[in-house]
Amino acid sequence: MAVSPRAVRPEEPSPSAIRPMWVSQQIDVELTKLIDLYKHLHRHPELSHQEAATAAKLAQEMRGLGFEVTTGVGGHGIVCVFRNGKGPTIMVRTDLDALPVTEKTGLPYASEVVTRGRDGLPVGVMHACGHDMHMTCWVGTAKVLTALKDRWKGTLVFIGQPAEEVGAGARMMIEAGLFNRFPKPDFALALHCDSQLKAGTVSFTNGLAMANVDTVDVVVKGKGGHGAAPHTTVDPIVLAAKMVLDFQTIVSRELDPVDPAVVTVGSIHGGTKHNIIPSEVRLQLTVRSTKDEVRAKILDAIKRIAKGNAEAARAPEPEVNINLSEFTPALVNDADLTQRMVALFRSVLGAENVSKRPLSLGGEDFARYGREGVPIFLYFLGTIDDERWQAARKPGGEPLPSMHSDRFWPAIEPTIRTGVLTMS
Repeated sequence: MAVSPRAVRPEEPSPSAIRPMWVSQQIDVELTKLIDLYKHLHRHPELSHQEAATAAKLAQEMRGLGFEVTTGVGGHGIVCVFRNGKGPTIMVRTDLDALPVTEKTGLPYASEVVTRGRDGLPVGVMHACGHDMHMTCWVGTAKVLTALKDRWKGTLVFIGQPAEEVGAGARMMIEAGLFNRFPKPDFALALHCDSQLKAGTVSFTNGLAMANVDTVDVVVKGKGGHGAAPHTTVDPIVLAAKMVLDFQTIVSRELDPVDPAVVTVGSIHGGTKHNIIPSEVRLQLTVRSTKDEVRAKILDAIKRIAKGNAEAARAPEPEVNINLSEFTPALVNDADLTQRMVALFRSVLGAENVSKRPLSLGGEDFARYGREGVPIFLYFLGTIDDERWQAARKPGGEPLPSMHSDRFWPAIEPTIRTGVLTMS
């Protein structure tokens, strides 16, 4: 006979905390439905700013648990509030969006979604960053806490945030009144999948955990013409190639070596035919830094180098556009909250399953909630099953895929169990 989610109850009350055993019992009750939810979300990913069906699915789940649900908070953002007496207010965030990646995992529940990207061209869509797992653990945690609501007091604010992959969603929700229209949290929590970490384990960083992220577009301008007569042109492809190389000297020759930073040109587009020199080339850059003053120095250097190269080539001045709407500030975990959470994780999982994680130059706009004065803590969730873990460590073994890879997939059951247990 099926067991109701409300049927599992602790044998005796605890005045201070929900016991891990009770959480594990609730996870057992809900696991099949959570696996089904995960596979549904994985099969139906949506790009940033397009997460309408994803948000509707999560809103339906949360209404069924008794949350007050508000949709359309900053794009497709949702805010779900559960009031359970006097106590602390805790915010738990999940991100909703997927990536423009064509999946190659070969899984039976793999995404086959194709949509149109920003440029209007067809593109595959995949949860290659694990946001489908984030959402599943988020719903699972809500299920556990509402099932055990007679064992705790306070207010839950569960938010589903859009557009994390483009660094815009947190800002949009804050600007839409997240902390004015809804209870402002005493603490905010989030988890993130890690493709290099074994399932059943978690990792954390105390203090500065992730980097500032800037998106920069450079339009290199020239004078087009016939490829057989380059002397009659100003070739923006050659000019762009020189800029790409010169941008690499910003980190290696202009910054203090103790200040981590990255300048990556991730995209170059220019030209239409073998024998035509185009009139412009477009570069797309991602810039990572950990200090605001270093960030400013890098962005100024990009402008200077682009302009200087153009002047040397007698080319029109290039356009350098820094997209501030997609800026992600550095993420700093609150020291006291981190200490409390890590002690709890070690108690629940065992100290051997909780590891320190070095600073990453990845970005995460969960940082913006911390900049609003809310103590935040983001931790990382292991996703790799033992077989793949061991195989990757053998001599000549295939390396584990990175996040954003078209071959990344988490081991479903152990990842859900650990995510829901630790977050609950």
